[in-house]
Order: sequence, then C-alpha cells, then structure tokens
Amino acid sequence: MQSDRGESGPSQDIYITEDVRSYILERKRDFRVSTSCSGPILLPTSVKPPKATDLRVPVEGYTVYISKYQARYIDSIHRGMIPIFFEDF
Repeated sequence: MQSDRGESGPSQDIYITEDVRSYILERKRDFRVSTSCSGPILLPTSVKPPKATDLRVPVEGYTVYISKYQARYIDSIHRGMIPIFFEDF
C-alpha cells in the first residue's frame, strides 16, 4: 500500500494486514502506530493523537498514522501491534 510520508524524500510502502484492516473498519476510527516499551503499538487516535510528522496510510476512509520513528523500521502493520486490552473494544 502506498503511503504519504508528508515530508521530502521517497514514499514508503507499508502493508496493513487484512485482519488489521478489518479491525480498523469495525471500529470506524483512525489509529496511530507509536513507540512503546515493547515495540510498535497500534492505538486509537483518541488515546495517542497523530503528529504533523507522522506518515499517513489510508484505510477506506480512515487513516493510520505512523510515527516517523517507527516508519523507519516497519514494513507491515499486523495484529501483534494491537494491545490485548483493546481487542474487545
């Protein structure tokens, strides 16, 4: 999936797995991949608001914002990035 880096330089392809796409569409909200103690984590933007420097990946009318620090190291957004306590919300 092509993403918009929001800065000069080449764009980066970051794939969002189908289960995470479904997760986003079921919850009908934007999310952000940010840094946590245990690595990248996917949180609703109501919990972790996006920053102007974030990379943006569209998902059918919603946006996944990716911290510029995490974007350097990930090539996919997968279910392992969803905190267990958010799975049932």
